[in-house]
Amino acid sequence: MKVYPTSKIRNIALVGHGGTGKTSLVEAMLYNTGAIKRMGKVDDGNAAADYLPEEVKRKITISTALVPCEYRDHKINVLDTPGYADFYFEVTGAMRVVDSMLMVFSATAGVEVQTEVIWEDFPEVPKMAFINKMDRENADYYKVLNEMKESFADNIVPVQLPIGAEDNFKGVVDLVKMKALIFEPGTGKISETDIPADMMDDVENYKETLIEAAAEANDELLTKYLEGEELNDTEILEGIKEAAASGSAVFVFCGSALNNIGVNPLMDFIVDCSATPDTNPIVKGKDLDNDPLAAQVFKTIADPYIGRLTMFRIFTGKMKADSVIYNANKEKEEKIAQILIMTGKEQAAVPELFAGDIGAVAKLAVTGTGDSLTVKANPVIIEPIQFPEPTLNMAIEPKSKGDEDKLSGALQRLLEEDPTIRVEKNAETRQTIMKTMGDTHVDIVIEKLSRKFGVDVISKEMRIPYRETIRGTVEAEGKHKKQTGGHGQYGHVWIKFEPTEDGPFVFEEHVFGGSVPRNYFPAVEKGLVEAMVEGVLAGYPVTNLKATLYDGSYHSVDSSEMAFKMAARLAFRKGLESAKPVLLEPIVNVEVEVPETYMGDIIGDMNSKRGRVMGMEPAGRKQIIKAQAPQAEMARYTIDLKSMTQGRGKFRMEFSHYEEVPGQIAEKIIEKAKQEKEEK
Repeated sequence: MKVYPTSKIRNIALVGHGGTGKTSLVEAMLYNTGAIKRMGKVDDGNAAADYLPEEVKRKITISTALVPCEYRDHKINVLDTPGYADFYFEVTGAMRVVDSMLMVFSATAGVEVQTEVIWEDFPEVPKMAFINKMDRENADYYKVLNEMKESFADNIVPVQLPIGAEDNFKGVVDLVKMKALIFEPGTGKISETDIPADMMDDVENYKETLIEAAAEANDELLTKYLEGEELNDTEILEGIKEAAASGSAVFVFCGSALNNIGVNPLMDFIVDCSATPDTNPIVKGKDLDNDPLAAQVFKTIADPYIGRLTMFRIFTGKMKADSVIYNANKEKEEKIAQILIMTGKEQAAVPELFAGDIGAVAKLAVTGTGDSLTVKANPVIIEPIQFPEPTLNMAIEPKSKGDEDKLSGALQRLLEEDPTIRVEKNAETRQTIMKTMGDTHVDIVIEKLSRKFGVDVISKEMRIPYRETIRGTVEAEGKHKKQTGGHGQYGHVWIKFEPTEDGPFVFEEHVFGGSVPRNYFPAVEKGLVEAMVEGVLAGYPVTNLKATLYDGSYHSVDSSEMAFKMAARLAFRKGLESAKPVLLEPIVNVEVEVPETYMGDIIGDMNSKRGRVMGMEPAGRKQIIKAQAPQAEMARYTIDLKSMTQGRGKFRMEFSHYEEVPGQIAEKIIEKAKQEKEEK
């Protein structure tokens, strides 16, 4: 592949709900450029962009694939993104490095959830639309068009109208050229002909809408249009170009990617009219060719054989092979050996890349996703990419007990390529907790650990970090006495135990007359602290406890710090058993953002989870519900919310405080804890 100047580069993300045909569209684009001799199919597992074993197995896109298409002496860097919610972070990364997006819709399904989410999350990115699958049963171009206008905005402007539908779909009317384009299925070959007479009324109406959108993008054209002058084809095209680049209009195309109908005109539009690298907000006021190198990493691929593969976009300057660049985030220099152009899994080396282009390098030492690559003499840090926070917590462990270290290393490698995975060791529950975006995400991670790194892993539900405390006040004696000849052990304490709200543990001493020497007070406190690790109900840590040492006795020879520690532990055990011990559970603050239509379902579900709704507030077209709920009830809320809202809801959750567990539920937790202890 040759090296292209900035002016000849177009960067576009294919986005939309899963199953709309994004990957099939990429195949058609590659075929039309001559890059492949035969179009692959997702269902057959031979598509260029879906090459991971996990993608082939599930027939869905999991990872964003870069597919550059050389077309009319231009390079279109196409980023094929996943349409499944669990892998939305891939969309987020891709959006940082493209200049426009192509939203793909199914002519049978219309506007779907993920498309809505992307539209809302990236309002500033210029958009085009392709209504795919026009040859399928129940395909309805105009229905989808109206849904788009209702769901998004009034700036939805067709550039094409379909000729026929379902089995009769054979081509499109080009509203710019005012010609009918008839396609040969599969080959993409086009025959120009006159527009069918029965379509002329619709064609003229939509043509007027197109001219209006073109005029509104340019002040001169708008003045001319408002004064009643006709715009010529060149002026209309110029207005369309400005509207597409600025995002003031969303131009709509249609076709069938699988049969290569309507794809070539779409590619022409991308080359002629879509946003160019110099329109990207990141380079505003910059000299793309002459400013120093400023690039950003948007994706990392962890490969067990070739190591780390780093994918980046150059915003200003250029990058050369066999050079040294500077990671401004890590403040470290990195050696660039080869610069690679990725086409799916295929790689080709190039000597350099210019501003606006997207490429990859292998085996960088410290560079990760989001880092800025620049020059040491004039470092530039590009704003970090804000990836979504993971919301599903699962415990994982290796199937083989000896694989703990191997698992740890493999997880570190996966963290490099997936910025939404979080891994932490919970010392209290003795579990390795992995946070992900959903249950499918978990499955994919487990499959990758096995395939890439040879570590078989099982997932379990995360243990809830319950606590124990007391509701009563008691006085308890603890005596540790061991005298069997020789040096013995003697420690004797009286301790008052009572609940407190002031913190996890308060220790005081009110000993009179020296019944317990002062030098043993720290040992008593330490003994209590150690005992609090395991409560008397279910073995959970004890909190919100005040202990006051007020009496006891000692032996001049046999008393020791160890003896008083043991005495304190005995008093603790005895005291807590009679001080009305109770179980506490963690309560979390929850904020749920949903369309208003789902509010009843969300509130009802929150009540069923023993939650309390604390308030509601509007957020644009959505509502935010604020609530508190037990953490134990929220373990799978990611999955529940997705089901209740068809994927339209978002939430975040953080720890708030501890509350007493209701009696019947507490009994079950205590019983389960006892069983687990017996099984060990």
